[in-house]
Amino acid sequence: MNVIGKLAQTAAALWILNVWFNRFNKDTGYRGGDATNMKEEFQEYGLSENTMYAVGAVKVSLAGLLLAGHAAPKLVRPASIGLAVAMLGAIGMHIKVGDPVKRYLPALTVFSLSTVSAILNGKPAQAEIAKS
Repeated sequence: MNVIGKLAQTAAALWILNVWFNRFNKDTGYRGGDATNMKEEFQEYGLSENTMYAVGAVKVSLAGLLLAGHAAPKLVRPASIGLAVAMLGAIGMHIKVGDPVKRYLPALTVFSLSTVSAILNGKPAQAEIAKS
């Protein structure tokens, strides 16, 4: 088991769940534009409320798959890649509205964690290599 990969996997998942469940209606200082909550943030980006819920469902589902990946490791790499792609979209939205880098540091961090998880959790275990 790659400890760094597993930590990145878990941290990315918990970060996303925290944002979408605990900080959804809070002004965090990292919201895009002048937004003070998630709904306003998506409005700043020119996206609909339905899009916000769809993006949230995708991100929360991917986070859930990352956590489930502790029991079913084959889920981790695709979920990590999916979350990394979603975070690229988030970074792009921050850039679109002219946010300073500070505002999208969390998205950059989750992108990095997801990428590390995809890379390190995608390698076969040493025992599997020895069997080959």
